[in-house]
Amino acid sequence: MNELVYIVVFGLAMCAIALLGGLVLVLSEERVRRLVLPVVALASGTLIGSAFFHLIPEGIDRMGNAPPAYLWVASGFLVFLILEQLLYWHHCHRPAADHRRPMGTLLLIGDAVHNLLGGMAIGAVFLADVRLGMLAWVAAALHEIPQEIGDFGVLIHSGWSRSAALAANFVSALTFPLGGLAVWFLSSDLSLDFLVLFAAGNFLYIGAVDLIPQFTGGNRGEPRPGATLWWIAGLALPLALTQILQGH
Repeated sequence: MNELVYIVVFGLAMCAIALLGGLVLVLSEERVRRLVLPVVALASGTLIGSAFFHLIPEGIDRMGNAPPAYLWVASGFLVFLILEQLLYWHHCHRPAADHRRPMGTLLLIGDAVHNLLGGMAIGAVFLADVRLGMLAWVAAALHEIPQEIGDFGVLIHSGWSRSAALAANFVSALTFPLGGLAVWFLSSDLSLDFLVLFAAGNFLYIGAVDLIPQFTGGNRGEPRPGATLWWIAGLALPLALTQILQGH
C-alpha cells in the first residue's frame, strides 16, 4: 500500500471520529466528563511525546541540525497561536454545560482550517515514513476525540439540531484528507520535509497550551492530579507504538 492510500484511508478515518460527538446525547454529563478528561491528558502527553521523540528527530535528520529547522518548529507553534487569536477559536474538551453560547459557524470555520493544516502535516509525515505517519495519526486522533465531543456539545448548546451538528462536524473534518491529498500532489514538485517539523510545532502547541490547562485546573476548573498519570502514559505511548510497529 503506497503513501497515497495511507493518506486517504487515515484521512477518512479521522473524519469518522467527527461522528463521536454524538456521545454527548447518549451519555450523561458526568460520564462524558469522566471520559473526556483522561483522554485529554492522554492526548496531550502523546502529542508532546510524538513531537519530541519522533517528529523533531526525523525533521532534523532530513533538514540538518541548523536554525532553519528549529524555525519551522516555532512556525508550527506560532501558526496555531495566531489561528486561535484571529478566529476566536478554542478547542472545547468539556461538556456543553461548561461553555458560554458560542458562534457555531465560526467554530466550524476554525475547525476546518485546523483540520486542513493538520491533514497537510500528517500527510507530510506519511510521505517521510509510513510508520512515523501512523504514530502521528494516533496522536492527532486522540486529540480529536475530546475535541469533537466538545464541538458537538457546543453546537447543540447553540441551538443546532443533532443531525445538523453531526453533518456540520463531519463536513468540517473533510478538510483533513483534503490537506493530505494536497501535500501528496505537491510532493512531486516540492520538498516538503519542513512540514514534519511544522507538524511538531503544531503538536507542541496543542498538547501544551491547549490541552494541559484542561486537566490541571488552568481554565478555572478544579485540579485533577490523577490526570497527570494519564499524561505520563500518553508521553510513553509513542515509544511503545514504535516498538510495536517495528515488530520488536
